[in-house]
Amino acid sequence: MPPSVPSLPRRVARTLRTSLFAQVLCALVLGITVGKLWPDTATALQPLGDGFTRLIKTVISPLVFCVVVVGIAKAGDLKAFGRIGVKALIWFEIASTAALVIGLVAANVVGPGKGMNVDPSSLNAAAVDETTGGGHLPTTAEFVLNALPQSFLGAFAENELLQVLILACLVGAALLHLGHTKVPQILPAVEQAQEIIFAIVGFIMRLAPLAVFGAMAHLVGQYGLGVMETYAKLIVLCYVAAALFVVLLAVALRVVTGLSLWKFLRYIREEMLLALGTASTESVMPRVMQKLRRAGARDDAVGLVLPTGYSFNLDGASLYLSIGTLFIAQAVGVDLSLGQQITVVLVLMLTSKGMAGIPGSAFLALSATASSLGAIPAGAVALLLGVDRIMDSMRVVTNLLGNCVAVFAVSRWEGALDTAKAKRVLDGEEDTSEPDDGDKGAGGETGTEALVPAIPAQKPKEPKGLKEPAPEAG
Repeated sequence: MPPSVPSLPRRVARTLRTSLFAQVLCALVLGITVGKLWPDTATALQPLGDGFTRLIKTVISPLVFCVVVVGIAKAGDLKAFGRIGVKALIWFEIASTAALVIGLVAANVVGPGKGMNVDPSSLNAAAVDETTGGGHLPTTAEFVLNALPQSFLGAFAENELLQVLILACLVGAALLHLGHTKVPQILPAVEQAQEIIFAIVGFIMRLAPLAVFGAMAHLVGQYGLGVMETYAKLIVLCYVAAALFVVLLAVALRVVTGLSLWKFLRYIREEMLLALGTASTESVMPRVMQKLRRAGARDDAVGLVLPTGYSFNLDGASLYLSIGTLFIAQAVGVDLSLGQQITVVLVLMLTSKGMAGIPGSAFLALSATASSLGAIPAGAVALLLGVDRIMDSMRVVTNLLGNCVAVFAVSRWEGALDTAKAKRVLDGEEDTSEPDDGDKGAGGETGTEALVPAIPAQKPKEPKGLKEPAPEAG
């Protein structure tokens, strides 16, 4: 007898039960509906999204530390790791500058703020200070000093990714220097800790639909859909400019690696939808790191390029800042010359690097840019208060894609990318079942076991590059 075909309701129920993408998509639609119909109730749902983000943040620093230490130790070449860092910074600067230029060109062509004729004195500049908490962007010296850890545990407690990266590099270098015979248990212990962290991520990800529901309900309930009518021209321009930048990323990825960005988007569709719903790239960093490693990128490249990009490669934020600056100028009737617009690019190239993790950083960067020009009233930044949250989705998706492309490009540049494996994974020819769902597969292994080699009971073999130092004289 031919096997019976499940009914449509059963197929839908099974999809909702097994597919994170379907769960998050339903939560997204439900959150928008609740926010529209019951705005007062919806604004109280924000803790759902905030709680999820907090849980994810607890594992980001130890995860980055483990991945980088294992990557350096197994690659066995600290110089290669340094080359990856330099090449990543070069890529970041080129990508960020391209995003700034695209934003300026788009704002000049469309003119989203022209005809508004806003009186700057009528704006509530104090609202900007309230949003930013009276903070300020760090100077170059402060940024460099803040990247250096003051204590080992403090870097993890405060979730300072750059500090954690530096500590991981030091530990990895120490492992290479001492050799595996002096510290035979350290590397297996770090690998096992990495497996535990990935399992924890799998548990937390089960709450992702609740997080998206709460975040979207709060967004629509607090700001309403009417703000989209008031700033429709600006919103559409930002999203179209972001789409053009993504096309540019797709071309760059194809030229450099031969991979398809559209296939990669399908590969990380759950993570993209989650980032879109929670307006946070941090919420998906652990899963994206896993998927990039499974797609052929080497551990050391993933561990260094992706977290560093969270501070140095904010492509979506760069687009928004350049468009926002010209929007403000046009709205208050200020005509910026070509020289002033070049100044905008130069200032934003610096201010955008210190934005990560600072409340209201976009407003701080815009205020700093307005002050440097001297032609735009700093209080005019308040024009964007009503629409800034709507732009979060554009910023986080573009930032995430830009950093993922950077991982592939720099990995290929350094020879740390298995291109054949990447193509097989993106084409669906290799098993791409969820690596972190915490369930046992058909073979009885957890998803993380496909990512991290099992630790043998015997004394592990010495990884490449871990050598016993020469005996000291005397």
